Amino acid sequence: MILRAALFCVFSIVGCTALVAQERSPDGVWLRDDGNARVRIAPCGSKLCATNLWIKDTSKGEEVGDRLIMSLERTSDSQLKGTAYDSKRKKTYRITVIPSAKGLTTRGCILGGLICREVNWTPAGGE
Repeated sequence: MILRAALFCVFSIVGCTALVAQERSPDGVWLRDDGNARVRIAPCGSKLCATNLWIKDTSKGEEVGDRLIMSLERTSDSQLKGTAYDSKRKKTYRITVIPSAKGLTTRGCILGGLICREVNWTPAGGE
């Protein structure tokens, strides 16, 4: 589930390696640090969508095609903050996306920020 990618990633979210550090974009294809997901982050209208392209273990409900729809704004420290809507589960989460020269970190929170999960992503080669 992309939410699990977002919450285990936190989400599931995204190449950015050629862009300058302060303007890094999460657009591209990313591999989750636990090896369980390959996700494409790309514009979808005025938002960004993170879509599962491949899931190794589907036992926790994640499936190919699951999508998070993210409404993000860049902050002064080059992070992207906003919300992620999981259309499969009909839930909205707070999310922070931190692009860097080596990859991407996502932090997703529920319950008003009481429960958060951070996940690291690396760029998928050849995409």
